[in-house]
Amino acid sequence: MALGPIVGGAFIQLYGIRSGIRLAFIVALIMGLISLLMQQMLIKEDEEKKDVSLQAEKNPFRMLKIMSPSLRNLLISDIMVRFCEQIPHAFVVIWCLHHAGVSPVQFGILTTVEMATAMLIYIPVAYLADRGSKRPYVVVTFLFFSFFPLAILFSRSFSLLVMAFILRGLKEFGEPTRKALIMDLAPEDKKAGMFGAYYLVRDVIVSVAAFGGAYLWSLSPATNLITAFGFGILGTTFFFLYGKDLR
Repeated sequence: MALGPIVGGAFIQLYGIRSGIRLAFIVALIMGLISLLMQQMLIKEDEEKKDVSLQAEKNPFRMLKIMSPSLRNLLISDIMVRFCEQIPHAFVVIWCLHHAGVSPVQFGILTTVEMATAMLIYIPVAYLADRGSKRPYVVVTFLFFSFFPLAILFSRSFSLLVMAFILRGLKEFGEPTRKALIMDLAPEDKKAGMFGAYYLVRDVIVSVAAFGGAYLWSLSPATNLITAFGFGILGTTFFFLYGKDLR
């Protein structure tokens, strides 16, 4: 999977932006169809659970009413931190190519560095979080989210961008822990529904960041990145003050 960004960058560098992106999309579509086919062939349904009837809550707004205060605080802080992530998200590649002067292949390498960093920390951090409190890991993760826009702002060379993208990969430091915390804070008989309601609310609200990010970038890249940093620090501070491990 980590090779994908490098291959995509090579397509753009070899065939130009328009043709390279189209070729990358075609290859990605083919790979996606192959994945769907393999999924249907290799993953079998559990016959023992096939006939079990579950009373699932269909109304997500009812799920929000029974959401615990601790989970609600995590949701609020997560929304602010995701604003930090999404405000500059679409413009990071523009910054790297046009302000830092890296090539499309180099940007692919940066993305691979990010993914490799994330993969290296997943298992050890999840293991450590299971042995104690999850809250510190979530706080550290939110800090990594917060400081990435600031790191990008001061990165004007490939070597500095490598450090920035390592920081971006470290944002996965506590992501498995955060998801596990959502399940811990959800009602015992409605964990799946609460998990879905949490992500529905978060992603619908955060989608606004795409419009806000474009406007802020039109003012200046620095305005976009510093605003993102501000949202990240605000969300991190909120969770540090009000976030809890238990209901």
